[in-house]
Amino acid sequence: MRPTLLRLAVRYMEDTDEAEDIIQDVLLKLWFLRANLDRYRSVDALAMVITKHLCINQLRKSKAEFVDLEQSIGMDSGEAADKSLLESEEMEEVLQAITTLPDLQQAVLRMKHIEGFEVEEIARLTGSTLIAVRTNLSRARKRIREQFIRKERR
Repeated sequence: MRPTLLRLAVRYMEDTDEAEDIIQDVLLKLWFLRANLDRYRSVDALAMVITKHLCINQLRKSKAEFVDLEQSIGMDSGEAADKSLLESEEMEEVLQAITTLPDLQQAVLRMKHIEGFEVEEIARLTGSTLIAVRTNLSRARKRIREQFIRKERR
């Protein structure tokens, strides 16, 4: 399975080193899912989907870093720099807030908003129902929102 996944990743990434890293992540994810792999009709298809999503996420991340670099080079006022710093701090706070969530809510929220999985895919990967995934997403978002509201009141 590894050579097939590597070819797919290289097509997306156009860089063998990055593709190798992504395949290592895919194999690691499959290892963590090993107890539930019998639930899937095709482990190969699951691996291909995970590979595709990780490649797309990496491309988005590198594109965002490139845009950030361009914006920072083009900054000509202190106000823009302050705004960028504030956004960076807010993102750090959100990521910190995510770590305070229960494990399942944390995993579902990361899969949805950081890794870019759809609700159906998250349900398949976690062995949950669509309703359970949506409920956990809703509860996770609510808890994070409440944390920020409490922080603002201080």
